[in-house]
Amino acid sequence: MIALHITLYVLAFVAIWFGAGLIVASADRFSKRLKVSSFAFSFFILGMLTSTPEFGVGMTALAENNPEIFVGNLIGGIPVLFLLAIPILAILGNGVKLHSELETKNLLFAFVVILSPAFFVMDKKVTNAEGFILILLYCVLFFVMQRKKGIFDTQHSEVLHIRSYSFSDILKVLLGVAIVFVASHVIVDYTLFFAKLLTVSPFYISLIFLSLGTNLPELSLAIRSVISGKKDVAFGDYIGSGAANTFLFGLFTLMNTGEVLTVNNFFTTFLLLAFGLGLFFYFTRSKNDISRNEGFMLLCVYFLFVIIEHVLRTQ
Repeated sequence: MIALHITLYVLAFVAIWFGAGLIVASADRFSKRLKVSSFAFSFFILGMLTSTPEFGVGMTALAENNPEIFVGNLIGGIPVLFLLAIPILAILGNGVKLHSELETKNLLFAFVVILSPAFFVMDKKVTNAEGFILILLYCVLFFVMQRKKGIFDTQHSEVLHIRSYSFSDILKVLLGVAIVFVASHVIVDYTLFFAKLLTVSPFYISLIFLSLGTNLPELSLAIRSVISGKKDVAFGDYIGSGAANTFLFGLFTLMNTGEVLTVNNFFTTFLLLAFGLGLFFYFTRSKNDISRNEGFMLLCVYFLFVIIEHVLRTQ
């Protein structure tokens, strides 16, 4: 019976990967018609669309009155994106180029925005005011990036024209969204089931395991880059996806009835994530790439994060 539950849990993640793949592939075709820059596309469009699984899981968690699931899932996405996905690409590809097209101060601000949910949850609660601040931070980052890259200026006026989109791609996006939301419902139910079975908090399962599943689109981008022989990565997608998680965290906080309360303290979690992102920032600013050795170092930080979180959440 347990084997059946595990199988269904895994199949739900496969469904999320397939659904998100439909969305991303169609969005890629849109970008070619819209003639937007690769960074603008990856940050603004891919960044938000690859967060569709997180949105689906968050909405289901709210409907079932289990906010700890979306808290763990969204915070867990930070190490998955920057301490697992990109380091794996660097290790398998013998290094990876990160064409961020961002000034140092803008990249640093982006990391502050990405890390802000972990900061606000340190006192074991997130208030509506803090949720509003998270949304505001994302909007400021969006404005800064948009002003720099100009996705909505007159040169990209095709964004507003329906003729730039194909009917079949729109249907695929809608189908992908439907698959993601159905699979998300299954995933949340089984996350609660396994949390009860293993006598651990839903937060821990969401932080470590659920975040891996909902970031399959980003992980698949890294794997496809290795298979295709490309050593550069759409870094804008990872920055955009991490920032979109901050927006979703704020949105779900406001949608939740009252404050979002958690059962554990997150000071150590914040320190680990801040250290990991700081190390990642240092590597990217030194040579605009991540070497294989640096990838191994970042991956070690990820495993350290998993081990320490296991100790903290199972005491």
